[in-house]
Amino acid sequence: MGVSALVVSPDPPDEGRWREEVPPERSFAWLSGQGVFHGKLLVSPAGAELGSKVFGEAKMVPKGQIAAQEGQGGRRQAAPEGIEAIALTQWHIVCLVGGRIVAANQLTGEKVYDQVVLNQGQKALGIYVDVQKNTFWLFTPQEIFEIVLVDEDRDIWKIMLQLQQFDAALQYAHTPAQRDAVAVASGDYLINKGAFSDAAGVYGKSSKPFEEVALCFIDNNQPDALRKYLLTKLGTFKKTSVMQRIMIATWLIEVYMAKLNSLDDTIITGAELSETLNPTQTKEQLGAVRSEFQEFINRHKGDLDRKTVYDVISSHGREEELLFYADAVNDYNYVLSYWVQRERWSEALKVLKRQKDAEIFYRYSSVLMTHAASELVEILMRQGNLDPRSLIPALLEYDRNFKGPLSQNQAVRYLHFVVNQLASTDSAVHNTLVSIYASHPSKDESALLAYVKSQGDEPSFDPDFALRLCIQHRRVLSCTYIYTSMGQYVQAVDLALAHDEVEIASEIADLPQDNNQLHKKLWLAVARKVISQSNGIKTAIEFLKRCDLLKIEDLIPFFPDFVVIDDFKEEICEALENYSRNIDSLRREMDDSSQTAANIKVDIAALEHRYAIVEHGEKCYACGLPLLSRQFFVFPCQHAFHSDCLGRRVLEQAGPVKAKRIRECQVQVSKGLVTGVRRDEMVAELDELVASACILCSDYAIRRINEPFIKEDEDLSEWAL
Repeated sequence: MGVSALVVSPDPPDEGRWREEVPPERSFAWLSGQGVFHGKLLVSPAGAELGSKVFGEAKMVPKGQIAAQEGQGGRRQAAPEGIEAIALTQWHIVCLVGGRIVAANQLTGEKVYDQVVLNQGQKALGIYVDVQKNTFWLFTPQEIFEIVLVDEDRDIWKIMLQLQQFDAALQYAHTPAQRDAVAVASGDYLINKGAFSDAAGVYGKSSKPFEEVALCFIDNNQPDALRKYLLTKLGTFKKTSVMQRIMIATWLIEVYMAKLNSLDDTIITGAELSETLNPTQTKEQLGAVRSEFQEFINRHKGDLDRKTVYDVISSHGREEELLFYADAVNDYNYVLSYWVQRERWSEALKVLKRQKDAEIFYRYSSVLMTHAASELVEILMRQGNLDPRSLIPALLEYDRNFKGPLSQNQAVRYLHFVVNQLASTDSAVHNTLVSIYASHPSKDESALLAYVKSQGDEPSFDPDFALRLCIQHRRVLSCTYIYTSMGQYVQAVDLALAHDEVEIASEIADLPQDNNQLHKKLWLAVARKVISQSNGIKTAIEFLKRCDLLKIEDLIPFFPDFVVIDDFKEEICEALENYSRNIDSLRREMDDSSQTAANIKVDIAALEHRYAIVEHGEKCYACGLPLLSRQFFVFPCQHAFHSDCLGRRVLEQAGPVKAKRIRECQVQVSKGLVTGVRRDEMVAELDELVASACILCSDYAIRRINEPFIKEDEDLSEWAL
């Protein structure tokens, strides 16, 4: 009878590739005379049937299969020795047969290791296992051998693959090539089973030829599986694989569109998509596919060619998806153009509300002002980055087609916002507002006049441009105001009178109060108009009394050739009395002037006899030396100077021209270059230049106020106290 023993597999080795959430199950092995009976040590289901299940799933490895030796030619020979001891590793059964260590795979029973360890005649005490440290030992009376496991699970993935346990095979595949082999085999297996969707996910991570897999799904009419495969495959390409990513992503757009159209057709026709989906479920699937498409766009929009995607989606007539893609890639021009072409103004405005790019507003403002002016202006007034000048063409185009009152004109509304709220001083904006006001068919120009007056003396609009428009459209009140603001009172009065606006003309004529000549000229123009229009001379004269500058004699030329003098007799008499009073006043003024002239003549004659007394010992105010030592000048202020001292001081302070002339006269007189009468004239001129004013009392002294009190060549310490 042979040895009998029962062993259990140790704890799994502590390696990174073991997954704690799915720990390997423990195994048992029972050594008997027939061989090794082994299997999984199950813990469920609990109950009486557990034991039956454990033994039912266990397998027997015959003793002869383990103990046999390889003979010559690779033929197996039966060994006389029996199995003396066994131990379980994670994946193998380790047996002591005679002096040999033999290892067999638990999954296949195949012997994978056979090595003589003991010498002939040497006996072993047994094989022992440290179940916690997962080490294996062979003891003899003299020696201890450690059985070391190296990459015990290196071929487990192959065995699992052969057993079609693909998840386990993938778990124990350590290299990319091994995992790829598992994926390909798993995909092939799923295809054979008809599980195309599951196969798509597996194939997408494998190296199986792309075209082969794609054709497989196409030939089997599996668009959903193809979509899943393409999505998975797209995720495996690096960002540097630009062409591959664009190709697959574009193909996916086509696949999504076909799927969405198919679902729409099914819903519209009321047919059932398949035996398992009713119309309600079809609608739910449509929503799910659309959400999946939108998620795909958001994630992979960088992998798509914009024009190609537009063409593909448009060819399928998928409006919602087309606009979603355009919105995702921020192609608002395309979205706006799409809605505008279809005259869907509300949708276009919704898109425009979200924009920040000013160019988009400029591009679509004309068409939107024509069809949705009020809503567009609301949006424009919320945008702070717009240049109103760029919107002027759209505003003018709108105004040309607008037939309503100014109060409902949206161009005026926006321009008022720009002028009043944004405080714009752009002349183009203001000129546009003037143009709209002036060209409006209404005869009421109160709005234009109010705007023009609000601009004050320095308007932002071009006055010449505004005048041309106002004259062209007969806006008299505004025109006269602009003329007045420009100081062109004559033109303003003439224009007002030309349109019989006498009251306005008289108001303008009163403005230049500081210029009596102009004031009178304007009122004469008003008088001519009033007298020509008045039925009674008396009434005209009463009106013209508003100007004090007008006299009856100024008005007489405007009267008709034949007029009854009784109508203005009082005014003529009053004028004659005023003339008489003025003549008397002028006579008195002439008498006063004659007396003043006589007094002046007396004073001039007295000047010839004026003199000044110079005391003995009086000194020159310039040099301090006695004044009588040489020629001198005495001024009415009693300051006296030597003539040469006075000349030097005057030269110091005189301007370049005067100083030059003084020197010329001094040279010519001193050197005798002139004689006779000419010399006397030059001496008189020199005296006039030098002695015209006292240098201490006149402007000479005032001009020296900025000179320092202490000169540079003087010692400051001399002034110390």
